[in-house]
Amino acid sequence: MMLAGSALLVLAATAQGSGWKNLFNGKDFTGWKQLNGKATYTVENGEIVGTTVYGQPNSFMVTEQDYGDFVLELEFKVDSTMNSGVQFRSESKPDYNNGRVHGYQFEIDPSARAWSGGIYDEARRDWLYPLDLNPAGKKAFRQGQWNKIKLECIGNNMRTWLNGIPCAYLVDDLTPKGFIALQVHGIGNKKDEGRQIRWRNIRIRTTGLKPAPLDGTFVVNMIPNNLSNAEKKNGFQLLFDGKTTNGWRGAYKPGFPGKGWEVKDGVLTVLSSQGKESANGGDIVTQQQYSAFVFEFDFKLTRGANSGVKYFVTESEKNSGSAIGLEYQILDDAVHPDAKLGRDGNRTLASLYDLITSRREGRARKPIGQWNKGMVIVYPDNKVEHWLNGWKMVEYERGSQDFLRLVGISKYKNWPNFGMAPKGHLLLQDHGNEVSYRSLKIKVLK
Repeated sequence: MMLAGSALLVLAATAQGSGWKNLFNGKDFTGWKQLNGKATYTVENGEIVGTTVYGQPNSFMVTEQDYGDFVLELEFKVDSTMNSGVQFRSESKPDYNNGRVHGYQFEIDPSARAWSGGIYDEARRDWLYPLDLNPAGKKAFRQGQWNKIKLECIGNNMRTWLNGIPCAYLVDDLTPKGFIALQVHGIGNKKDEGRQIRWRNIRIRTTGLKPAPLDGTFVVNMIPNNLSNAEKKNGFQLLFDGKTTNGWRGAYKPGFPGKGWEVKDGVLTVLSSQGKESANGGDIVTQQQYSAFVFEFDFKLTRGANSGVKYFVTESEKNSGSAIGLEYQILDDAVHPDAKLGRDGNRTLASLYDLITSRREGRARKPIGQWNKGMVIVYPDNKVEHWLNGWKMVEYERGSQDFLRLVGISKYKNWPNFGMAPKGHLLLQDHGNEVSYRSLKIKVLK
């Protein structure tokens, strides 16, 4: 007995010396409080058990203390039919939605979607890091078993792991600190009452923090015109420095347009000319050409606006309007008449203009006047993807039979080899409406 007791004392001292602190004592809710809904939280066998209650909104068991920089570890086991999450750097304020808990959430998603480990912005901005951005992370969750979370928040960098597999990497500065909370999601069907999630071994470290080595996980960076160390390591470069037009020029022109475009407060804006296409400053293109790449861009529409991001622009053709190229459509679908033209909505936001209609995912679309995150990926094998706010909206293959068939029934049918150039410029379109851009980044793929 003496030896066993001594061993336990040594282990406890070692744990304390490591800087880890238990957030849950295994017996009661000392240091915690419940907010919002009235789902049931109990302590059983050293575990926190959350149970769904019909008719209640999202419920949260919240730490009384706030945390900024930390590494959090815990284990959970969840019913396969329910949704849950772990809040971090979160808040509840009387002046925000009557005290509604809001902030970052480590998603727990046992459904076939498999987004456990993604980052959701509860009651605020919706999805920040859907796990489609990192398909390898979708394999981490273990159905019906205990799963281990690791969450690292250091400065503006927030990273998640599930069962040792990297899942999400978010860079954001909206909320630098806040509480940690265990969510029991509200349910809308009486038959789902009594579903349970269990948490155990909840511990946190707030001192002596060292970021985990960079591992190539795709990064979502919400800070304008910022390139994080992780993005640099992943091969990204800024195409707009937030101050100048370096790296860009007018389409068919040697220099940047003398009018029609404005750089102000870190934003590149094409100015309105009452909808007259290329009648003011005209399109702008990158100085360099690209063949396979990941191009990220933030954009913000004004009401009724139209613009576009084009790629594989060669400027070899002579066209009275915008330069010719494959186009990621940027449009106010609700107001601009172009949304009703073309075929089956193939001129709507994030579509491959006049060729392929974008996914009808309402949650991907931000209200007019808010910033959106767009992305075009062109792989070396000519597969192409359009993304909007973390949702994949379009995918196709350049040169495939389907692609050539679609070109043949589009407005581009008379352009020889449309969209098939081996390389080309990136283009921001002047369609005569005010549209703003920032955080233009590119990674060359080989």
